[in-house]
Amino acid sequence: MIYQFWIIFAILLFSIVIFDKKYCMLRDISKAGSHQPYSWARVQLAWWTVIVLSSFVAILWGKGIAATLNSSTVILLGISAATTATARVIDMSDQEKSNWRHQDDFGKNFLLDILSDNNGVSVHRFQTVVFNVVFGVWFIHAVLNNLVIDCGAYIADAGLLKLCKSDTINYIMPPITDNNLILLGLSSATYAALKMTENSAAKNEDTSQNTSEEPSELIGDADTDPAVG
Repeated sequence: MIYQFWIIFAILLFSIVIFDKKYCMLRDISKAGSHQPYSWARVQLAWWTVIVLSSFVAILWGKGIAATLNSSTVILLGISAATTATARVIDMSDQEKSNWRHQDDFGKNFLLDILSDNNGVSVHRFQTVVFNVVFGVWFIHAVLNNLVIDCGAYIADAGLLKLCKSDTINYIMPPITDNNLILLGLSSATYAALKMTENSAAKNEDTSQNTSEEPSELIGDADTDPAVG
C-alpha cells in the first residue's frame, strides 16, 4: 500500500509547484516581481499539509476507513498555520513602516531563500528548517511502515504498540510526543520573533533620512517667505 501514499504525495507536490509558478503561492510578498524570494513560513505549511494529507488519503484508499487525526498531528498543523499567519502580519507591518525590506530583493534559489534573512543565511532559520525536515521524514517513514506492517513503527515501544494494536487505523499516523511538539513550537516561535527584527535597520534608515530632510525644508521655507527679514 506504499504506492498509494507516494501517488498522492506526488500529485499534491506537483500541484503546489504549478500553483507556485502561476500564483507565487510559496513566495514572499515582494516588489521583486516574478523573482520573489521563497517564504519559509509558507513552505513549512505546505510541507506538513502535503505529508499529513498524503497520509490521510493513503489510509482511506488502502484501508477503506478514514483515520481520526491524533491531537499531536492537529497541533503540528496548527503550529505551521500560526507561523504563516504571524509571518504575514509581520510582513504587513514592515510594508507600512519601511520603503524597503530584504524580501524586496530578487530571490536567489529555493534553499538560500528559506535559510536567509537580511544578513544572509541565519542559524535560527537553519535550525527550524532542519528540525521540520527531520521530523517530516520520520513521520513519512512511520506511516509507510504502519501501512505495510500493522503497527510496524512501534515495535520498540511496548506502550505505543499496545495502543496501536487496539486502534490500528488511527495509529498509522504516529503520535508526536509533547517534548517534540514543544521543540518544533519553540523553533517556529524563534523564527517569528527574529523575523520582526529583520527589517529594523531599513526602518531606522528611513527614519533618519526623514529627520535629516525636515530641517532643510524648514530653512527653504524661511528663505522664500517674504515676511522674514
